[in-house]
Amino acid sequence: MEQEKLTNQKETITFLCNKYPRCFFADGSVKPLKIGIFQDLASELEGLEIVSKRLLRVSLRHYTSSWRYLSAVKAGVARISLAGEDGEVVEEQHAQYAAEQLKESKEKAAKYRENNPKAAKNPAKHKGYVKSKGLDPSDSSTPQTKTATGKTKSGSTKHSSKTSKPAVTSVLADKPQVSLAITELQIGSQALVKLGKDPMPVTITDIAKDGISVQLKSGMTVKVQQAQLFSSQKAANK
Repeated sequence: MEQEKLTNQKETITFLCNKYPRCFFADGSVKPLKIGIFQDLASELEGLEIVSKRLLRVSLRHYTSSWRYLSAVKAGVARISLAGEDGEVVEEQHAQYAAEQLKESKEKAAKYRENNPKAAKNPAKHKGYVKSKGLDPSDSSTPQTKTATGKTKSGSTKHSSKTSKPAVTSVLADKPQVSLAITELQIGSQALVKLGKDPMPVTITDIAKDGISVQLKSGMTVKVQQAQLFSSQKAANK
């Protein structure tokens, strides 16, 4: 039976866990993935037309942003390939960065539950709840954005719908940028960073616990957070 095309992150991660059971794990402990595993996946799945490269990249980022994955990224632990084979080990700077991301995500989750008692009692019914399997920290602002655009002074649903369109357009533009996954953080890698209105091409020059240093085309170096980094337009469009 031919595999239907995947349409969301949950389906994609389930597919990866079934197709590569020694690399992706639906439950329990996980293992750090090899650097460049997205390229390996894209190459293997290219002719199958099961999933778009954009959805594959977003799903991979969701998987590597989970608390259990970030907890597994420890210095000296071997990264694994699609076949589950051990490869290069996790470097200290990557381990420190993962620990910082995990700490920030848990702090935001705790703060959100504190400010939203109903969500803490029944998280499954609240869309804004930061799940234990880990959304990207920057996604914790989603419920606030929806609340702001979902209400108007007049209380009119029709008016709310109209005012929300410009916001969606400004964020997504013609082709939405895909956030850079932790497995793509490499010194020398090309990326996009949003410092102003439009994303700018940069080169990653250093990865530290307190941020990531990137160099602009002008030669200027600035320090940013992972949430500000996106895959280059070339990579996102493949």
